[in-house]
Amino acid sequence: MTYINVFEMFKIGIGPSSSHTLGPWKAMLMCLDSIQDHHKLEEVSDIMIELYGSLAKTGKGHGTEKALLLGLMGENPTTIPPESIDKKLKALESGTLLLGNKTPIPYHKESTIIFNKEKALDFHSNGMKVYVNYIDDTTSCFTYYSIGGGFVVEDGTDPENDGKGAPPFPIQSTTEMIRHCKNESLSIWQIAKTNELQIHSEEELTDGLDQIWDVMRNCMFRGCHTDGILPGGLNVKRRANSLYLKRKLTGNYSNSSEWMQVIQSHRVSNFQEIIHWVSAWAIAVNEENADFGRVVTAPTNGAAGVIPAVLAFAIGFTSFSGREEIHRFLLTASVIGSLFKQNATISAAMGGCQAEIGVSSAMAAAGLAELIGGSPDQVCMAAEIAMEHHLGLTCDPVGGLVQVPCIERNSMGAVKAITAAYLAVESDPAFARVSLDDIIETMWDTARDMNTKYKETSEGGLAIKIPVNFPEC
Repeated sequence: MTYINVFEMFKIGIGPSSSHTLGPWKAMLMCLDSIQDHHKLEEVSDIMIELYGSLAKTGKGHGTEKALLLGLMGENPTTIPPESIDKKLKALESGTLLLGNKTPIPYHKESTIIFNKEKALDFHSNGMKVYVNYIDDTTSCFTYYSIGGGFVVEDGTDPENDGKGAPPFPIQSTTEMIRHCKNESLSIWQIAKTNELQIHSEEELTDGLDQIWDVMRNCMFRGCHTDGILPGGLNVKRRANSLYLKRKLTGNYSNSSEWMQVIQSHRVSNFQEIIHWVSAWAIAVNEENADFGRVVTAPTNGAAGVIPAVLAFAIGFTSFSGREEIHRFLLTASVIGSLFKQNATISAAMGGCQAEIGVSSAMAAAGLAELIGGSPDQVCMAAEIAMEHHLGLTCDPVGGLVQVPCIERNSMGAVKAITAAYLAVESDPAFARVSLDDIIETMWDTARDMNTKYKETSEGGLAIKIPVNFPEC
């Protein structure tokens, strides 16, 4: 696999799922481009989409249908105002969909999108086929796979041949990455930055990293200041707001940046209070995610709260609060995430929740270890420790919604990441018996051995223990 850059690991989009919402949305944008390559949008007479595997089984709870329709409309998940989504979808009640925001085609609630729960495509559990009919009575069929973290593969294309070329420092294993660090006397984040600058200009990189943190911080801010019941039918009450209000923060602020500055000024050192803050931040992000809010896949939407919470911990409660430190954290975390992506999976439909919360915790632990003075070996040790204690974690969303137990798991992943980072930096990696490469391979072995019902199907675990009263289950 070619180099996975930081903006591929951290994508800005809409909740609640990177694989079931963002991926299908992007697939439809790809489909619009493919239609233009073969015909014109004006020549389309009708479209039908068939979903398979996990997409079919939990797609309704994950908002897959909404994402597909918005994608067909040509809406951009990075820039669309979340508050406009319901209005755009309500317009479909007329029975017409504006393909690419310009070509009217028929929309039928019961037949435009088919949920085929009895069949899965071979390549990946998150498969979909798009059948396009044209006014000249010809038909096209496009097949896409949402492979986790908002990554999409089109059947018949070569994901290896993306035109980016080889980076200055190819990284396909921890061993290779550490060798680069030692040969060049560079930290992991510096190796990552050198690779990024082959793809992006310095300004694009720094501005992009700033934007990632801005979206993460804004998401925590909104989640901590919003109360109510999450949508979907489980009647899950938001908790981040009450957790936050109990912190009794004093000071004036009008936006998320000023809010974080006020938090910094308090310099909380009480362990219990810090745990409450970290939990509030992580839960806030994933409540926003569950409410179709704007989040950053980190590396997925279901695990989007871990990295922001740990980075906010570093900014709020340590001496690391500058722009450069934030960039160092994100670049380090991104490289660790890419190792899991290349050598295992970040898709819960393929690997269970260990592939989401486990990977995000490993990424966050590595980023924090870098900031608190960890060597490249200690940074990798931090990631290994965090993942080691998520091995085997199943994905069992109740009702197919990214709410129970997903939201709480983000707070657990964040706390484990912080613990792993400090433990690694106080340890000598020379005496470690398990390497990061070992744990990635073990995670993939575990994923392949895991029963399918524990891989984002809502057919096992808590998903069948918790009574619900709506049809998604």
